[in-house]
Amino acid sequence: MFATETYALPILRPLAAAARARGKEVGWVVPAAVAEELDAGERRVRSLREARALHPEAVYCAANWVSPALPGIKVQVFHGFNAQKREPDRGHFAIRGFFDLYVTQGPSTTLPFEALAREHGYFAVRETGWPKLDPLFGPASATALDIPSDGRPVVMYASTFSHRLSSAPAMVEPLRDMIARGDRQWLLTLHPKCPEELFAAYRGLEAPNARFYTSERLVDMERAADVLVCDTSSVVHEFAVMGKPVVTIANRVPQPFMLDVPAPGDVDVAIDHALSHPPELMAAIRAHGDDIHPYRDGHSSERVLDAVDEFLRGDFGLLKRKPLNLVRRFKALRDIGHLLDLR
Repeated sequence: MFATETYALPILRPLAAAARARGKEVGWVVPAAVAEELDAGERRVRSLREARALHPEAVYCAANWVSPALPGIKVQVFHGFNAQKREPDRGHFAIRGFFDLYVTQGPSTTLPFEALAREHGYFAVRETGWPKLDPLFGPASATALDIPSDGRPVVMYASTFSHRLSSAPAMVEPLRDMIARGDRQWLLTLHPKCPEELFAAYRGLEAPNARFYTSERLVDMERAADVLVCDTSSVVHEFAVMGKPVVTIANRVPQPFMLDVPAPGDVDVAIDHALSHPPELMAAIRAHGDDIHPYRDGHSSERVLDAVDEFLRGDFGLLKRKPLNLVRRFKALRDIGHLLDLR
């Protein structure tokens, strides 16, 4: 499992659990900051020699790069949905020459990647669903949030870290006012790349009806919440897959399944509208969920492992060699040594 940021852990952990259930050994290639968040039973791979000794079949990546020095086929698992933060050739559909297999989340990403596979010829594509969402549709985990069932709606707030797209700085005071009313329960989180002073401000919003959690608890928060307030983040799409309404603030590309408002001051009324579950909005949410992630069985991780088995058997046919991309390969080799402290 290859993870450069802490937000990759809940993406890869369901996949790791499914692999262990099949009797496979799992190692984690992570930087020191992420290693601090590994559980006691999660083995950190500390050197290229150790990685090679594991004889891995595959390296599963929740980053947009991976070192060619790591053994095994390179599998792109993705670190989020296509939130359309950038132009297509710089965002979700950028092809960087690192991966052998792309395991896609649903038709909206499968079809473009299949077209890119035909164009480039050196990687395969299989639609599997996204491992991160497996816990959304399985039994409640031991880490499930303890939210009082007192009739108040549960509202989740999350934000991207991108300065030009983030609503987090402007939402501090509106959130403070809404929390003070006490008529809703609030679950607050921020992207781990947000500045520390913003984390301090959001932790300062905690109250009897408002709790702050780091992104490792994102899935538990999504399960517990009735409505999400966000901006331009892939969390918007994760939440919609569950068939729940989303209020967005100045989303970069507003879509019919969102209740998009221009400014933080409009959020309060929009939340009430979302909680009324307007039929047209709910139909748009269902259609969007089917397009981006039609799987509701909690077994996407198993499908990813099956796709790797197919690749190793040669079921995808003969592929071209990956391009040399010498500059990118040099940077990846440098980063695997410096960032992850591997030798």
